[in-house]
Amino acid sequence: MALLSIKSVSKFIANNSIVSNISFEQAPLQKIAIVGETGSGKSTLLKMIAGWVQPDAGELFLEGKRIKGPDEKLIPGQKEIAYLSQHFELRNAYRVEELLSYANTLTDIEAANLFEVCKIDHLLKRKTDQLSGGERQRIAIARLLISAPKLLLLDEPFSNLDLIHKNILKTVIREIGDRLQITCLMVSHDPHDILAWADQIIILKAGAIIQQGTPQEVYQHPVDAYAAGLMGNYQLCTQAIEKLFDLSLKNEQQQFLRPEYFKIVGEGAGIKAVIDRIFFMGGWSELQITVADKQITLKTMETSHQKGNTIFVQLVLPAIIE
Repeated sequence: MALLSIKSVSKFIANNSIVSNISFEQAPLQKIAIVGETGSGKSTLLKMIAGWVQPDAGELFLEGKRIKGPDEKLIPGQKEIAYLSQHFELRNAYRVEELLSYANTLTDIEAANLFEVCKIDHLLKRKTDQLSGGERQRIAIARLLISAPKLLLLDEPFSNLDLIHKNILKTVIREIGDRLQITCLMVSHDPHDILAWADQIIILKAGAIIQQGTPQEVYQHPVDAYAAGLMGNYQLCTQAIEKLFDLSLKNEQQQFLRPEYFKIVGEGAGIKAVIDRIFFMGGWSELQITVADKQITLKTMETSHQKGNTIFVQLVLPAIIE
């Protein structure tokens, strides 16, 4: 039985379609990420799941029980669903332990485990106005989880966080599922945040689902340029590139080539190219190269290349799309 079921849900605002006929299911402990450009309906969909926004059509269910919207409840929201919005607030001048005590339904041992998972056990004596943005974010999550929900909804949880606190929060979110056995549904715009985390990725465009699949499927098999761009850099495989690398692509989903598909090989083993620009990215470099008058971006772990150098490249498609 699915934990969450979304059935033909739609939402209109001022006669404009914000969410259009969306359906999907989420199994217990399945990690689902929802991506899309600004205005694609991601946050509105999350608010409907949370019971904060009333759908105009369709129904939503948690463990077979219909989720009621604010038009049907005096106090919006669902006890079993926790929702962290982009604009969460913590009461000022409260000690963290005080703030967390109000909704606590856990035993002392369970609460201590939660604080450890959220990496806030060392912050309990501090006041909320003495916290960094990343610390406030983790405390806000702990405050939601203290009531032992079954589903946690996260709306752009990594926004405005520095890399250190972002990596800490990534660990926290993963352990929420692994250690606390709470199912998570996340909205994010950054593929680096979701590709290694999600079991399923749902791509929204203009309020509708245009693609759903595993991270490998949506990354290597984007349905169009919009979906490809959301998951990272790509090179459109034109007829000229197809002919140059002697390819025979059989469907449109193979037309989007990622930078790592291009490999540097020994002299004579590939197509001759010239390096135009080098972008050092830390653990790897991106090279802008010219191959037979065509500009291509290539990803490499090597750091010895210089602008103007001649290299030889092959195009190697991953097995999943060959």
